[in-house]
Amino acid sequence: MIWLWVALAIVLVAVVLTVALVVPRRRRPPAPPEPGVDYRPGVGDDAEVPRDTPTRSVGTVAELPVEDVLAPPAEELVAPPAVETPEPTAGRLLRLRARLARSQSGLGRGLLAVLSRDRLDEDAWEQIEESLLTADVGVGATSEIVERLRNRTKVLGTRSPAELRALLSEELVTALLPELDRSLHTLPVAGRPAVVMVVGVNGTGKTTTCGKLARVLVADGRTVLLGAADTFRAAAADQLQTWGARVGAETVRGPEGGDPASVAFEAVKAGTAAGVDTVLIDTAGRLHTKVGLMDELGKVKRVVEKQGPVDETLLVLDATTGQNGLTQARVFTEVVDVTGIVLTKLDGTAKGGIVISVQRELGVPVKLIGLGEGADDLAPFDPQQFVEALLGEA
Repeated sequence: MIWLWVALAIVLVAVVLTVALVVPRRRRPPAPPEPGVDYRPGVGDDAEVPRDTPTRSVGTVAELPVEDVLAPPAEELVAPPAVETPEPTAGRLLRLRARLARSQSGLGRGLLAVLSRDRLDEDAWEQIEESLLTADVGVGATSEIVERLRNRTKVLGTRSPAELRALLSEELVTALLPELDRSLHTLPVAGRPAVVMVVGVNGTGKTTTCGKLARVLVADGRTVLLGAADTFRAAAADQLQTWGARVGAETVRGPEGGDPASVAFEAVKAGTAAGVDTVLIDTAGRLHTKVGLMDELGKVKRVVEKQGPVDETLLVLDATTGQNGLTQARVFTEVVDVTGIVLTKLDGTAKGGIVISVQRELGVPVKLIGLGEGADDLAPFDPQQFVEALLGEA
C-alpha cells in the first residue's frame, strides 16, 4: 500500500515537470516607457506639463510688462466714417459736360457735317433724319425738328458753320421743352418734411441714385432722412445706409422681407419728429409688367400719403435702354403719378435723344441726369448746357 502511494507521487511529479518544460511560458507585457527618455516629443505623457513645474508667484507677475499680464480687448473700436461735404450742384452739369460730350458729340458732328454741305438735297435731309432717329429722339420729334430746320435754312439762307450750329442748337433746345418745371420740391411744407419717392425697374441704379440724390440735397443745404423701403434685395438697406452715413443722414430700415409700406411710413414719421427738410424713400425695383408688384408700389405711396402728400415721385431710367424706357415710364406714371425723370448712365453708350422723346411722350420733365459712377456725378438737367455738350465745341 505504501509503495502504491509512492508510485502515484512520482507520476504526479513527472506530469508537472513535463508541463513546465513543454508548454511555453507566457511573456509579461513590457513595462510602460519612462516619460521623457528617448521618445518622440509631444506624445503621451511627454505632451503634458509636469505637475511640479514651477509657477509664477504674485511678485513675479507684478514685475511683468503690462501687455503680458492684461488680456487683449475682445473687440477693437471702429471709428465712425467721416462726414463728407459734397460739392455744390450749381454748375455741376457744366463741369461734367466733357463726359457727356465724349459719348454724344458724334451726333452733333454728324448733323453739322450734313448741314454745312453746299447743297442740302433730299438725301442730306434723310441723313439728318436718320441721325436723329438713331439717337433715340423719336419719330414725332424728329419729323418736327427736320421740318423746322428745312424751313429756316431756306428762309434765312444760312450756310456758315457758326450759323448752322446756332440754328441746330436752337431747334434741339426747343425740342427739349425748356419751359418745363425742373425744380426739385424738397423744402418742408406746413411743418412736415418734403417726401420724395424714388421708383424704377430693376438694374437702373436706383439705390445708388438715392444715395447720390441725398448728396445733392445736402450740397444744396437740405437736411435729409433716408427710408430703406427696398426690403427684398439683399443688402439694399446696408447700401443706402452707407450712402447716408457719408453725408451724415440717418436711415430708417426694417427687417429683410418686411412690408415696404410700413418702412416708408415710419421713415416719414421719423423725419417729421426729427424736423428734417426732406425724407427720401428708396423703393424696390420692379418690372413694369408685373401687376402685383406695381400694385404694391401704389400701396406704398397711399400709405405714405396718410401723413401728407408725396411731393416728388422720381422715376429712374437707364438711358442705355433707349425707346424701351418709354414703355416703363408710361406704366409707372399711371400707377404713382411720376413728377420727374432721372436719366442715368448718360456718360456711356446712351443716346441723348431719349431725353427729348421721354419728355415729349409723357410731358414729364427730366430733372436729373447721371454722368458717371462718382459720388457727385448726378447733376440737375439744363437743356441749354445739354445741347452744348451734345454738339461739342463751336
